[in-house]
Amino acid sequence: MAIHIKGDEIDALLVRYCAMTGQTNKSEAVRQALMAQINALSARESLSTRVGKVQAKAAAAGFVSTGEDLKPFFDEQWGED
Repeated sequence: MAIHIKGDEIDALLVRYCAMTGQTNKSEAVRQALMAQINALSARESLSTRVGKVQAKAAAAGFVSTGEDLKPFFDEQWGED
């Protein structure tokens, strides 16, 4: 399926990308750029994985949740009694 993308800004970005990468075929340049972006996004850790690492570090440092509601404490600290 063919795709036609119009716009001076898009064309300028594509020309700039081709100049930076040495690519002479615009279609191949778009394919490469999209593949690189997809790979970069796929390689990122999920939010749950990143949060899990932070929680593990906190637990190793001795910070463990007591389950206590700390909202009243923080409201008092901010002067929001």
